[in-house]
Amino acid sequence: MTTFFAPDSTLQATLDHIVEQVRAEFSLTPTQMAITWVVYDPPYITNTGGALSADAFWQQRPRGASYRGVELIYPASVVKLFYLVAAHEWLEQGMVAPAVELDRALMDMIVDSSNDATSLVIDILSGTTSGPDLPAGPYATWCYQRNIINRFFQSLQWPELVGTNMNQKPWGDGPYGRERAFVGEHYENRNYLTTNAVARLVHSIAGGVAVSAARSQTMLSVMQRDLAAAPPEPGAENQVAGCLGAGLPMGTRLYSKAGYTSKVRHDAAYFELVDGPPGILVIFTEGSQRATKPLILPRCAELISSSMENLSPSTGLH
Repeated sequence: MTTFFAPDSTLQATLDHIVEQVRAEFSLTPTQMAITWVVYDPPYITNTGGALSADAFWQQRPRGASYRGVELIYPASVVKLFYLVAAHEWLEQGMVAPAVELDRALMDMIVDSSNDATSLVIDILSGTTSGPDLPAGPYATWCYQRNIINRFFQSLQWPELVGTNMNQKPWGDGPYGRERAFVGEHYENRNYLTTNAVARLVHSIAGGVAVSAARSQTMLSVMQRDLAAAPPEPGAENQVAGCLGAGLPMGTRLYSKAGYTSKVRHDAAYFELVDGPPGILVIFTEGSQRATKPLILPRCAELISSSMENLSPSTGLH
């Protein structure tokens, strides 16, 4: 399958070595990680305020590498990036009206990863609401309406999105009523994404071509993280601690969205190193190693960013 990035043998060899090292350090099986890594060589085509048109942007392919980048995995709260882009598309097209509550929900959905805020965003995007079970006819209509987010992203015809699903609300305790029916008896209709798909979405936002240049910049701004910010209380998490940001050098500009449950810990980031090129790193990890799980993403980011500081630039974009 053709990807938005140009596979690079040097990056692939580096990534394979890092995966082997991290797996050994944390006793991970081969299927407990998935990674997509993209490097932007000069001249950089990201965070330019939309200097390139969408056509010109997509004609250029940064170099990259992946490990299990096409595996469909439950994305936890990383899927909220797709809801963010969809909301801005709806606003741009006049499909929904601007509203203070929608702005607040979008902010809280990404900055704080609020599931309650995300519930409102999905209600607005789809015209559906949670609630008790529905009779067969209304339920079929409800399911069709909820799938509008999938239909939008499939209309982009990105090969990375084949097989993905993003029609479910995130929950704390789990779905009830019509939402429980919708996810399927065996949760077969739960959200699924690949690290390649997430990386392409982040690439479009960072490149200023997600919906529009101005909206891409707005989305990037709500994704920005402060590497020096401490969690609000001991043991709390802030999408930096225990995530990719904790392994990046101080001074790095970080834009990210993490997602974690008792069984997965993921992060998706666009970052700009002080001493090195910009890049994208999307890592999904699965398993229940409660003690070591918060250490895996920072370790990966540390090894990846260190290798980027010593990379020789490619001859250019493809």
